[in-house]
Amino acid sequence: MSETINIYQIFTRLFANANENNVEFGTMQENGCSKFNDITDTALDELKKFGITHVWYTGVIRHASCTNYSKYGLSVDNPRVVKGRAGSPYAIKDYYDVDPDLATNVRNRMQEFENLVERTHKNGLKCIIDFVPNHVSREYKCDSSYTSAPSLGSYDDVHVGFSANNNFYYIPDEELHLPADATLPYNENAEIYHEYPAKVTGNDVFSACPGKNDWYETVKLNYGIDFQNCWQTHFDQIPDTWIRMCEILTYWAGKNVDGFRCDMAEMVPVQFWGWVIPQIKKVNPNIIFIAEIYNPDAYWNYLNIGHFDYLYDKVGLYDTMRLIVEGNSSARFISDYWKRTENFAGKLLRFMENHDEQRIASDYFAGDGDRARAAMVLTATLNAGPLMIYFGQEIGERGMDKEGFSGVDGRTTIFDYWSLPEYNKWVNGGKFDGALLSDKQKSLREFYSGLLNARIKYPTFSHGQFYDLMWKNQGNVNNDKVFAYLRHTEEEKVLIVVNFDFDNSQTFNLTIGEHALEVMNAPTEGDLTLINVLTGEKMSHKMSDVLEQGLPLTIKPNDAIICIMQWK
Repeated sequence: MSETINIYQIFTRLFANANENNVEFGTMQENGCSKFNDITDTALDELKKFGITHVWYTGVIRHASCTNYSKYGLSVDNPRVVKGRAGSPYAIKDYYDVDPDLATNVRNRMQEFENLVERTHKNGLKCIIDFVPNHVSREYKCDSSYTSAPSLGSYDDVHVGFSANNNFYYIPDEELHLPADATLPYNENAEIYHEYPAKVTGNDVFSACPGKNDWYETVKLNYGIDFQNCWQTHFDQIPDTWIRMCEILTYWAGKNVDGFRCDMAEMVPVQFWGWVIPQIKKVNPNIIFIAEIYNPDAYWNYLNIGHFDYLYDKVGLYDTMRLIVEGNSSARFISDYWKRTENFAGKLLRFMENHDEQRIASDYFAGDGDRARAAMVLTATLNAGPLMIYFGQEIGERGMDKEGFSGVDGRTTIFDYWSLPEYNKWVNGGKFDGALLSDKQKSLREFYSGLLNARIKYPTFSHGQFYDLMWKNQGNVNNDKVFAYLRHTEEEKVLIVVNFDFDNSQTFNLTIGEHALEVMNAPTEGDLTLINVLTGEKMSHKMSDVLEQGLPLTIKPNDAIICIMQWK
């Protein structure tokens, strides 16, 4: 039986930072920073009760930063190749270290992380961290005491653009030219950054002159593909980078983490994943690998050749739901979506927020976290597979602050030191009781908790089959605003009906045909009772009336019913 996976993504640096100075481009001393130790037993117990099964601690591995830790023997980064004062967690500085910002005692930082993993497990939760395989920071260097591994690129032949034995790609005989418009208040007085020969930039920019919108602070890793010569592969002998990455994954698997969210996994050859994932599963057979991937044409390869457990469902359900919530699309397209993904639906991780996407409550999306209630019900129940919530989503965090490097973009910053005053109302000084939340925020959080816990309580949602009812309901419901479907196992049958109309209730008789009942192995006679798992409300009907006249329903605006079906 598939396990229910409800992931809570925590941006660790921001999770419980009570310092609300919030100075634009502020330093850690000015704006503060949350620590591993702030994620307490109390916090984890509350997340467990909320309905979470896995916590994704984002930004654990040490990355480039403007904060100086040289007194601890750690090399200092040039601010000109760091995005934001705090730096991007995806510009890895040392794969074998954790971010010193997150430690109460910097010298004890790895032990504090290991204690967090142990605390997570003690509270009945599992732990996911990022693995960033495609690129590293410009000044990558293994200089912690946690490994004797040589730094990537330290034995490269820098005189050639490509070698299968190199860790990086190079632009021979050219100096790197950083974008002139990347100068910001925190780096305008920094020393000029020199890199010769220039390394290829992380987002596949084979030029010595990356632009401001490129990942100019990162360097592309070389997995044995000669991109500039017709993508020729050099896999006959295992490339050195493959071996180094396997060592890194083995290291973190040894820290008892339960999963890796693999950043930009499709920018790394699928053959590497097919080679490395089985090796890591020998270390821990239960560890899961989640691919951040945006190319639906590559899904089958990354599942079957790459051996990933789950793939991002961004270019699919997320995009479909967003358009519907924004009023720019129809619920009719949901049927088209599930038909494209039905053969691997249980392998897709679904979400409506993460650190890359704009907040639902932002001015760039819905403007109000409540407006995604109906869409979240569908996202959580349409198919088997994991569900992910981004911290603050459940209380309507807006992401409309001007934090620094990220600016006002509808996202919570991943580059800057910052604090989230609204989220801190749930944190409430470490009580994690939400006593300071507004009534509206409490209501939204209770909605999410009910939905997450329903996914855990009812096995149908983790491994049940799906049946689309809309083909039998063309014309008798508003097909642009309503979507109805069944989830079922031999023991359990669930009816879900969603109304995406923000202004109007939808009243109709829903047809549940004999074919649907036959597929579910459900009775065609007797009395049918529907029990709404979110509200506890019950309604009963004779099956003869349901088959002849349909099931009479009224769904409130931006609402849904999730009903257990019982027969007598």
